[in-house]
Amino acid sequence: MATHEAASHSYDLVVLGSGAGGFATAATAACRGLKVLVVEKAGHFGGTSASSGGAVWLYGTDQGRAAGAEDSPEAMRTYLKHVIGNGYDAALADAFIEQGHQALRWLEQHTELRYSVRPHSPDYYPHAPGATEFGRALEMVEYDGRRLGAHFKALQMPPPGMLLFGGMMVNRVDIQHFLSMRRSPRSLWHCLKLLARYGRDRLQHPRGTRLTTGNALVARLATSAFAHGTQLWLNSAAVELITECGRVTGVVIQRDGRRERVMARGGVVCAMGGFAAGALAASYRPAQAGAHLSMSPPSNDGAALRLGQAVAAAVGDGLAANFFWAPVSELRHADGRRERFPHLVTDRAKPGVIAVDASGRRFVNESDSYHHFVQTMFAKGISSCWLVCDGQAMHRYGLGLARPSPVNNQALVDAGYLYRATTAQALAQAIGVDPEGLARTLEQFNRDAATGTDRAFGKGGNSYNRYMGDPQHQPNPCLAPLTRAPFYAIRLHTGDLGSACGLVTNTDANVLNRNGQPIAGLYAVGNDMNSLMKGTYPGPGITLGPALTFGWLAANHIAARLQAPTTPTETPACTTN
Repeated sequence: MATHEAASHSYDLVVLGSGAGGFATAATAACRGLKVLVVEKAGHFGGTSASSGGAVWLYGTDQGRAAGAEDSPEAMRTYLKHVIGNGYDAALADAFIEQGHQALRWLEQHTELRYSVRPHSPDYYPHAPGATEFGRALEMVEYDGRRLGAHFKALQMPPPGMLLFGGMMVNRVDIQHFLSMRRSPRSLWHCLKLLARYGRDRLQHPRGTRLTTGNALVARLATSAFAHGTQLWLNSAAVELITECGRVTGVVIQRDGRRERVMARGGVVCAMGGFAAGALAASYRPAQAGAHLSMSPPSNDGAALRLGQAVAAAVGDGLAANFFWAPVSELRHADGRRERFPHLVTDRAKPGVIAVDASGRRFVNESDSYHHFVQTMFAKGISSCWLVCDGQAMHRYGLGLARPSPVNNQALVDAGYLYRATTAQALAQAIGVDPEGLARTLEQFNRDAATGTDRAFGKGGNSYNRYMGDPQHQPNPCLAPLTRAPFYAIRLHTGDLGSACGLVTNTDANVLNRNGQPIAGLYAVGNDMNSLMKGTYPGPGITLGPALTFGWLAANHIAARLQAPTTPTETPACTTN
């Protein structure tokens, strides 16, 4: 793109976006001696990654092998082929399978990044050929946010509904301890230690410094990138790419009210989180999406697609889904703020919880993956549904933003987020669901739940379902009758965790043009890269695993080119476009 601003900055690499993919690229490049700039449109860094679960899904990691996981490249390929189907890209899949564990090993050796294996974490389709019960899913090791120094205050904080007491982060293990603290002395002790740490933190910091999940992931990578000289520009937007001789050599940045040319010897990496929050998203969603709710921050507005298409970049098509789906509820505060909550792990699969449509009928196995849950909503023409539980389930597990006992959730009832009634019939009338339909549903479900077998949809019928339930509830960790008043409900909408469709790349994350040829100097990682999963969701961490892998591959490709001996033929004279 032709621009006329004077060049004011020069770097080896410019990374647009500050999530896991962006900082994996930046940290790798910086550790390899490159001068790196990270540009973030928002006022805080971390993007969607900072609010994510932080898990990665990879084959053959050192952690998985040490834990005795039985897996093979052939099993991984078989599973991916089965889940992805016709969209399976053998070259990208092989790069992910063969390089992913090497990327993680390198990042753990050269940066602060640290992962541990989940002791038991089945793939999302555990009966599919090639599936495993554990070993592929790794979770982030907690991190001390104080190691970020002055940058800690600029790290994106997760939404309030994903925190405890206004600023305390918890991970999957912590949540289970809080749910079990009234039944387990060990869990009680775990929770008391967390509360003591949080109390000390709040004496000096606006939130807890014990970081978990995606916040810890971003903080670990960012700490390492900063330590090796990486610079970060916040509140800075990429406007257009600079090209010379068909190569992307820089980018124009809108910053502090002016445009600045930033040259990049090695190229520009798009890692801006996709387009799920922008106006572009509506044209990629199914027509019946209704009041669809995305968890992507406003800055994920599709800038990479606009920049890429201006230089003839190819955009993915024919995906099974253009987004990574999840059911989302929304609380409207009195001051007009809207707080969204993704229903991923805390409620749908638990005993005493069901989902019903407007007729009062169940329509899905509530303990299946969040992506599958919304896929089913779309397939059955349901734009919103209701998550329903009884008093015992609320007491033990909570529902959405509503916390389990002893928390008082009256404010959520007053706000119209949580509905409560003394009978199931009264609840149905309050939420506009057919009372007779709900009564029939409860009669059948309760009868099945008492036996531990859900004949209608098989809730708790596979290892992934049971993993998401309550391990202390038997015989089925996902089933309990809804019999104890009061009864509760929350409206769920179709939602997403981010976009899957993006710029088409090769195995080095180098963006391809519409003729299938690499565009020199332009790369895409994270949700800006057209997902190798092609809109399917095989397991936990299938966005962040590839983000780390291809961020590492992109940085290595750029560093190798910059640090290789040059020859006269590599720098031909030409006229700037």
